[in-house]
Amino acid sequence: MAEKITRSTSEEKDIKNPPAENAANAEAEGKKDEKPDLAESKKKKKIKRLVQKGRAHIQCTYNNIMISISDSRGEVLSWSSSGLLGFKGAKKSTPYAATQVAGDVVEKVKKYGVSEIEIYVKGVGSGREAAIRALVGRGFNVSLIKDITPMPHNGCRPKKPRRV
Repeated sequence: MAEKITRSTSEEKDIKNPPAENAANAEAEGKKDEKPDLAESKKKKKIKRLVQKGRAHIQCTYNNIMISISDSRGEVLSWSSSGLLGFKGAKKSTPYAATQVAGDVVEKVKKYGVSEIEIYVKGVGSGREAAIRALVGRGFNVSLIKDITPMPHNGCRPKKPRRV
């Protein structure tokens, strides 16, 4: 098992510039006791992902509408719901709320450069078609629309009949 060796900052400075060379280096450069800029050394360059093709998952229930857009591997790029946008109660599952949720998701996903999407719709809510139309109207090329609502194949065993 590999052991991790930790050193204090003073030891690291001594290793980088041995004491005999410290004075000579400082005199040669004309600098004394100047600390390196920590802000520049700690900044990491953020890699911007460009995704051409994505998947939009729309879940419409009787109470809420949720839309998430992911890349082809399933890693979510952005998501939104009608409850997140401030709709309350019965207004969360309306077609108008679905268009607003789709607009919010599209604004969040613009920075990734998604141009083509596959749409997967799940649920029986009233905002299904409105959400699809809103995504198409925002400039996406739709390659697939698929209904993935779970359907029981005869389902669970029913309760025994009640004797009266």
